[in-house]
This record gives sequence, structure tokens and C-alpha cells, in this order.
Amino acid sequence: MKPVRSLARAMLSGIFVVSGYRNFRAPQRLAQKAAPVTDRAAPLLRRVHPNFPTETEQLIRLNSAVQLGAGLMLATGRLTRPAALVLAGTIVPTTIAGHPFWNKEDDAATRDTNKIHFLKNMGLLGGLLLAAADTEGKPGLRWRTGHRIGHSRRSVKRAVRTARREARIAVRSAATARRIPG
Repeated sequence: MKPVRSLARAMLSGIFVVSGYRNFRAPQRLAQKAAPVTDRAAPLLRRVHPNFPTETEQLIRLNSAVQLGAGLMLATGRLTRPAALVLAGTIVPTTIAGHPFWNKEDDAATRDTNKIHFLKNMGLLGGLLLAAADTEGKPGLRWRTGHRIGHSRRSVKRAVRTARREARIAVRSAATARRIPG
């Protein structure tokens, strides 16, 4: 892995490691802001699995643990593409719950602050999507699949040509053998 990629991934993951750790230890400080989002998500989570935690603090802890773990994986270069996708998935509810600049009840200063943080998180999401798509200069799955398919087609065509040639030789040999007396 190139040093630039390593440094960029460590820098990108830093916010998730630090905030994941902090929020895991003290989820109650976020519970009031997260409650509207978790209350709307709870029925969906119950439909997915009845034993899935639906209390606000439990969901904050779960999201924080996922952010901490995936952030460490991204920072250390382990399973970076899946870790980046997981972090991208966790930043969406965090952003919606934490920075609702569209609230009309908030004053102008709070709205502006939330808008800035919302846009910052969208920038982080963009960076995570780039990290998830990064193949480190190696061919991606799409290219490798297309390359294998092309290689297989050429192999099949070659085998068909060889089989036809062998069949023509066999037919000629049989015709020659019939002409020879004895």
C-alpha cells in the first residue's frame, strides 16, 4: 500500500475512532438528539428481527461500536473497502440525527452550524465512498470478470477450431484408408 493511501485512510478514519469511542462510553449525551430518528427506525428494526435492540441508547452504542471497529480496520489497512462501506452506512443516520439543519424551530446560528456539520459529513461520506471504490491500483472486479470472460471466449473458439481441424484430419484419414486395398 502506498504511504499516501495509508495516511489518507488513517486521517479519514480518525473521526470515527475518536467519536465512536466517546459515544460508546457516554451514549446518554446524544440520546435526546437521536431519539426522533431511533423512534422512527425502531419499527423497521423490529420487523427485521424481533430481538434487535430498539432503545435509543442501545442503538447509539451499537452505531458507535461499529464506527470504532470499522474505523480501526480502515486505519490499519484491514478489509478497507468493506470497512469504508460500513462507515458510510453509519454516517447517514448519525448525520440525520445530529445535524438537522432543516428544523424550523432552531435559531439561525444553530441552523448554520448544523448545515456546516451536515456538509462536513457529506464530505466524509464522499471520502468513504472513494475509499470503498479504491482498488489500490489493482484491477477491479468488473475488469477481472470481463477479462476472464474474454479469455474464456478465446479459449472456447480455439478449442472449436482445433476440434474442427482434428475432425477434418480424421475424415481425410478415413477416406484414405478406404481407398487403400487390403
